Amino acid sequence: MIKKISSFVEVYKSLIKIPTISSENKALDHSNKNFIDLLSNYFSDLNFSIKNYQISYTNKFNMLASIGSGTGGILLSGHSDTVDFDEKKWTKDPFTLTETNDRFYGLGTVDMKGFFAFILDVISSINIKKIIKPIYILATANEETDMSGARHFIKSTDIKPDCIIIGEPTSLKLINAHKGHVSYSIEVIGNTGHSSNPDYGVNSIEIMYHVIQALLLLKKHLKQKYRHQDFSIPYPTMNLASIHGGNAINRICSSCVLNFEIRPIPGLTLTQIEILIEEKLAFIKKKWSDNRIFIKKLFFSVPAYECSHQDNITKTIAKLCQLNRTTVNYCTEAPFLKTIAPTLILGPGSIEQAHQPDEYLEKFFIQPTKNIIGKLIHKFCY
Repeated sequence: MIKKISSFVEVYKSLIKIPTISSENKALDHSNKNFIDLLSNYFSDLNFSIKNYQISYTNKFNMLASIGSGTGGILLSGHSDTVDFDEKKWTKDPFTLTETNDRFYGLGTVDMKGFFAFILDVISSINIKKIIKPIYILATANEETDMSGARHFIKSTDIKPDCIIIGEPTSLKLINAHKGHVSYSIEVIGNTGHSSNPDYGVNSIEIMYHVIQALLLLKKHLKQKYRHQDFSIPYPTMNLASIHGGNAINRICSSCVLNFEIRPIPGLTLTQIEILIEEKLAFIKKKWSDNRIFIKKLFFSVPAYECSHQDNITKTIAKLCQLNRTTVNYCTEAPFLKTIAPTLILGPGSIEQAHQPDEYLEKFFIQPTKNIIGKLIHKFCY
């Protein structure tokens, strides 16, 4: 046995207490340095070696804690940041771990600071001296925005674990695949003029009508050509999310903007999506050759991810934890971390609580989660 740190609840409280909001709005965005420093101290007290990495041009940090040497072992990963919150909709202090109704309330209780409290509690209760392969703990930055923490980590590390577990809230279901996400903005530029003489202008809404027709044809094509039966919605989806154009009833619309998203399944790459969009819009762009149609990405794109159910790691963990694999439609850091080692998603709490007011973890997850983490460490490191 090694040094016992503070109780599970006390650690949990200390992690929830530190704001680590990631937001595109700089006024709301927080550095995660204090959280990473606290987490580093906890693992250092358990005799782990600590490496902290600053994300370039930011005040955000990753932490890699490790114990043991050589190749193989296990990497347990989670993100250190949370989303922003609407104070008016919360009935409890987001930064105070509140125990009531057999639940732990607080911002990040399931998504996903709580996972680190579970890891610390398990590791402080086992005999680390007997491990023969390393245990790695990764805490990343900016998962809720551009996933720059995970992207930075895979470029800066040389570790080679046997597997990676991301502790996102899956209700302790074993996730081996999820859809990706890519979003675009299309702006059509027309020529304004008085509506009494349409020939003196170019109406951007009318051009956008043809753009939307083309995108709907692409939507149909994606549904027909690409299928993955493991998903509840077994095809890539497209959502035309918002449209805006014009500012006066008697003026020809000079600008119209459409925002839309596509959620690809494994087997459909982000590059393929870009090519398909360009192909569907090629005729319209050719007709309006004077550069009236402009496409740009809105946010950082996340590719679809899959760790095959035939993979030995998937089979091993499913059997060890007595879990059946399944898929989800939301995104995680798995597409990036899987470039290092086979990656699966498995963690306490429900995704239904993520990004919600009064976020909470049901207490019945506590012991099963500790049991699973203990089994994983013993399997891959002892």
